[in-house]
Amino acid sequence: MPSFDPTYGYTLEKLLCVQPPPEPDGFADFWRSRYQNAIAIDSQPQLSNRRDHSPQFDCYDFYYHSTGNFKIGGWALVPKQGNITRGVIVGHGYGGREAPDSHLPISNAVFLFPCFRGISRSKRSPVSDDPRYHVIHDINNRDRYILGGCVEDLWLAVSAMQRLFPVVTGHIGLLGISFSGGIGALALPWDKRIQRAHFNVPSFGNHPIRLQLPTWGSAAALQEYQQQHGNILATLSYYDAAIAAKNIHVPVHVAAALADPVVAPPGQFSIYNALPAQKRLFVLEQGHAEYPNKANQEKMLLTELKEFFNDL
Repeated sequence: MPSFDPTYGYTLEKLLCVQPPPEPDGFADFWRSRYQNAIAIDSQPQLSNRRDHSPQFDCYDFYYHSTGNFKIGGWALVPKQGNITRGVIVGHGYGGREAPDSHLPISNAVFLFPCFRGISRSKRSPVSDDPRYHVIHDINNRDRYILGGCVEDLWLAVSAMQRLFPVVTGHIGLLGISFSGGIGALALPWDKRIQRAHFNVPSFGNHPIRLQLPTWGSAAALQEYQQQHGNILATLSYYDAAIAAKNIHVPVHVAAALADPVVAPPGQFSIYNALPAQKRLFVLEQGHAEYPNKANQEKMLLTELKEFFNDL
């Protein structure tokens, strides 16, 4: 158990009232420009080394090119039977990913599992795969901050999806958890190629709050950096997933936790609260933790996601 209260004294009623911080000048223009520059790149996607992954899927190694000449690696799961009618990009937490998931309840879908720059299959010096160092990489430069590159990796994963499986164009979904939930919220407003998304305990929401609350997560590294080097909100305000969420206009399903020692619940709920419309909430008892009802909640969540993505 953490040495602090992972609810931070927030009830569900109070969490549903947390609002995003003010939007900095030029926020939308900053991201729209990055998006246009990113998708102009030829992602050059490749699939190789087909393997039998499960009764439902063949697994391929998946690679594509992103901004800054980053080669992004991951996996693709392609259905063995039936027609492919939709595609889903699946992110990962700050611990990275060692293999793709085959339990996701979205039928007739091809799944791409990219590893964001510096992490797992996309490791590259000098970017550290340790969350404590990854999250502060180039933080003093708004245009070079590592999270911006990760958002671009996501956009170019969509480009790769459309290149490899053109039939799914217009039917692309996004699943993001923790780290990639925050990255997904930053990416989604500007990319109209994504039709709906799910964010599970999403990070990077409401940085002014994140910098104040005790945590075991990446925000602890940000807090330490700020103490040593001064104000970093000049950069972080442009990478606030709650501010970005105000600009999302497609259906979003959010699983947010009442208690979480890694991603503080006020940050998670501020992302959900900021969504202007077409949103659904699944309340988790805890996030980034084991608890007695976890298996039951995960089963219920998968049932909701099956229904939510049925219209993709």
